[in-house]
Amino acid sequence: MRTYISEQPAITLTGVQVRTTNAEEAGPNRRLPKLWETYFQSQITSQTPTINSHLIYALYTDYESDATGAYTTLIGHEVASVKLRDEDKFHTVEVPASKYLVFTTEKGPVYEVVAQAWGKIWAYFKESEEVRAFTGDYELYDARNSNSEQTQLQIFIAIK
Repeated sequence: MRTYISEQPAITLTGVQVRTTNAEEAGPNRRLPKLWETYFQSQITSQTPTINSHLIYALYTDYESDATGAYTTLIGHEVASVKLRDEDKFHTVEVPASKYLVFTTEKGPVYEVVAQAWGKIWAYFKESEEVRAFTGDYELYDARNSNSEQTQLQIFIAIK
């Protein structure tokens, strides 16, 4: 898995969200697969003016503590403004400007490459010089790649 450091400006994301933990996601009551279903059913890009609508963000934010605590996941798109048509359906989050360590996954089935990448990311930060900031991390998907069996994505981890 390739990595590089990147400074990213603040962005505003709008989408559907859920609060969960890594422990819940490892068990039978996983919330993230249902969140992805909700995202695909929401047709958000037809209801909200998005920027680069082919880019899908899976944002991890509002961390309770660290990788072991609760966090909020929002799946959605970058928007220029925070005006929403249906505020009960969609949520808006401001992601602060930050320095990121960016991980590029291998190509493969989406659920496999994402799970493998996060395992490597957690292992990496156990022994790295970089320290996670826990201000907002995100997976960045390009919807123009419609082959879910050959997905490759980038995971941006905010660092101090």
